[in-house]
Amino acid sequence: MHATTYLADYRPFPFALERVSLRFRLAPEATRVQAELHLTPREAGAALVLDGEELKLIALAIDGADLKPADYLLTETGLTIHPAALPEGAFTLTTEVEIAPALNTALEGLYMSNGMYCTQCEAEGFRKITFYPDRPDVMARFHVRIESDLPVLLSNGNPVAQGAGFAEWDDPWPKPAYLFALVAGDLVATSGSFTTMSGREVALNIWVRPGDEDRCGFALGALQRSMGWDERTYGREYDLHIFNIVAVDDFNMGAMENKGLNIFNSKLVLASPETATDLDYERIEAVIAHEYFHNWTGNRITCRDWFQLCLKEGLTVFRDQSFTADMRLGAVKRIEDVITLRGRQFREDAGPLSHPPRPDHYREINNFYTATVYEKGAEVVGMLKTLVGPEGYRAALDLYFARHDGQACTIEDWIKVFEDSSGRDLTQFKRWYTDAGTPHLKVAERFENGTYTLDFTQETAATPGQAEKPARLIPIAVGLLGPNGDEVVPTQVLEMTEARQSFTFEGLGARPVPSILRGFSAPVVLERETSPAEQAFLLAHDSDPFNRWEAGRALALSTLCAMAQGGAPGGEYLDAVGRLIADETAEPAFRALCLRLPGEDEVAQALASAGAVPDPDAIHAARRKLMETLANRHEAALAATYAACAVPGPYTPDAAPSGLRSLRLACLAPLSAIDGGARAQALFDSATNMTESLGALNQLIALGKAEGPLASFRARWENNRLVMDKWFMAQAALTPPAAAVARAEALAADPLFDWKNPNRFRSLLGGLSANHAGFHRADGAGYRFYADWLIRLDPMNPQTAARMSTAFETWARYDTARQALMRGELTRIAAQPGLSRDLSEMTARLLG
Repeated sequence: MHATTYLADYRPFPFALERVSLRFRLAPEATRVQAELHLTPREAGAALVLDGEELKLIALAIDGADLKPADYLLTETGLTIHPAALPEGAFTLTTEVEIAPALNTALEGLYMSNGMYCTQCEAEGFRKITFYPDRPDVMARFHVRIESDLPVLLSNGNPVAQGAGFAEWDDPWPKPAYLFALVAGDLVATSGSFTTMSGREVALNIWVRPGDEDRCGFALGALQRSMGWDERTYGREYDLHIFNIVAVDDFNMGAMENKGLNIFNSKLVLASPETATDLDYERIEAVIAHEYFHNWTGNRITCRDWFQLCLKEGLTVFRDQSFTADMRLGAVKRIEDVITLRGRQFREDAGPLSHPPRPDHYREINNFYTATVYEKGAEVVGMLKTLVGPEGYRAALDLYFARHDGQACTIEDWIKVFEDSSGRDLTQFKRWYTDAGTPHLKVAERFENGTYTLDFTQETAATPGQAEKPARLIPIAVGLLGPNGDEVVPTQVLEMTEARQSFTFEGLGARPVPSILRGFSAPVVLERETSPAEQAFLLAHDSDPFNRWEAGRALALSTLCAMAQGGAPGGEYLDAVGRLIADETAEPAFRALCLRLPGEDEVAQALASAGAVPDPDAIHAARRKLMETLANRHEAALAATYAACAVPGPYTPDAAPSGLRSLRLACLAPLSAIDGGARAQALFDSATNMTESLGALNQLIALGKAEGPLASFRARWENNRLVMDKWFMAQAALTPPAAAVARAEALAADPLFDWKNPNRFRSLLGGLSANHAGFHRADGAGYRFYADWLIRLDPMNPQTAARMSTAFETWARYDTARQALMRGELTRIAAQPGLSRDLSEMTARLLG
């Protein structure tokens, strides 16, 4: 078992590392890496401990003199140079190692993807390139020379020299090793430029394989929009002469913010109307913004240790969410973010993988790139902004950049800038970073003689390793509506600091209807007894878009929960939806969100939270039945809206036409439940863009009527790897549950299923786990299939195998038979000889 690392054990590196020079002589199975590290001791008598894995040591010298074997200790995990072999003052350590990028299937360090050399060094991949203090608090300036006959040779910083068979790059900004990047290959660029607010012109390039360059224009525009937004909103100017993005097919993550050389999963760069959906376009824009924003929140200011990961990721997610809200529809974006948070992070918090945004220990840091660190981390930043206000937030960020530029920081540094700039004591607020779990906020109310009182109680359940949960500071945005739907008290932010706390509103003429947690002002579960009539009232009248949607969502969720337990569809929900369909004053994208039913996993979680045992088959049947009932009740209105939302003219991914297509497909789903798929088939046959083509195909798959369309889709797109990922995922996720595992088995046997490619593997396995009733088939076939593939992938790509294992994190919510089946598969995985430390840690945590 890999040793556990503890936050309390942090110690600074005992040497200062000022400059690094790297020379790469590239060869697929015998790349030579020569490194010069310019070091100065900070502690007398300290050994020099360098990380290194899968490296063949060729040469080792200090100030030009070769070291003797007695001077150092070489192990499978690193190199230790004994204190007696080290000079008292500054010195230069030179190492030469040999590595085999073509054999690196884990996709960490330097590896090859379709003939291209590329790197992924976060979190601890640089130690697979050379011996180095591979930790984020060691920041140095890098000079890199790459030698190869490949035409394009890229690294961090600015280009300083190039010639036949070589290129040199120099990065003037100190950075940790996890931000190092190298790319070499036969690539072509889509190029542009950006003029910064100080008048400097920056060259921009999107590098792709030949043949993909016609799908880079949107990515280039997204980069330019991101650079302008960061200047206007945060005052942050880009600091190099060039910014490169490279699209890579084989990549474990979405993208990586390496200084000046971002490396992206190709699915987050390449887009055309025929091959990418509206959601793809929005995601590309958001992720390009996210990685660019890291230039300041992650690169110029990085994290002291990996426990502080949410410092850079939570803040940067909040920044990219704000950017997308400004580029598109802010209210819709907020709702989408909350759907993601609840679907991923609330689920994580409710199970054995729960952990704080800043954990205090880990065995494998790759397993902590989680929704808690990213999405919940962003919510915590949002609460800080709510508490200090927009101007106070900007003042705190200005101080953060001025005080900590060039440093490796902690959550304490981050909180301190808010305290110093606002004058507030945020000691209690810090619990959001250190305490795991989702607080449950219970509300009771009283009205007497014109005074309305809200009584709040907060409680957070015990989580692994944390039993006691003191009260947190929770910002609760509240507004009050009168009986006629008018707002009688505009939004106020109540600050709850106690376990039980009451707030009063005086001078009211009638008992109001409360709108609580407006804008989802805190990541909590709100528990309040209400009626379907009140939920319908808020859906019709609330001025806060989030709470208007939330009322409809709650009404739909309660209806589905009742139906899954033998009840009938509620008239209040059906009537409320009818009014919403006809409400042409609401944005189409908002109406689309309100029309979409909660997913089956969300219903299962709601039932489990209420103390019931969810039945996956009953939930699936209830959702299909409600869809059919909804369509029968409102067929004319749905059909009219579907027709009215056809977007004329050429495709654009802008917010307005995307919203119309979203509403059109939201109407198509219930209509397909009663028309046998006729409209979906017609749309599939006539669609001129991937959004509508795939949307129609999805409905046909769910109906079991897609064999012909699937064949024609494949015939058209089988040479487009990203489109075929959609083909795999749609079938695995949407095939009717009884046939889902058999379909997944057939897809796994398909010649196009390249299981070593992370995107293709995630498409099939992630699709099956999203097929709630199919994955949770009562005989355990879904679990067995899934576990078999995790076992097979783990020796090749431990990172991806470990991350995909989270499909089992909800095992405890189901019946005892399913629990036993899931635990059995997890136990089988854990017992595999040679299991990676990534997957070993995950199975141990999942099993508790």
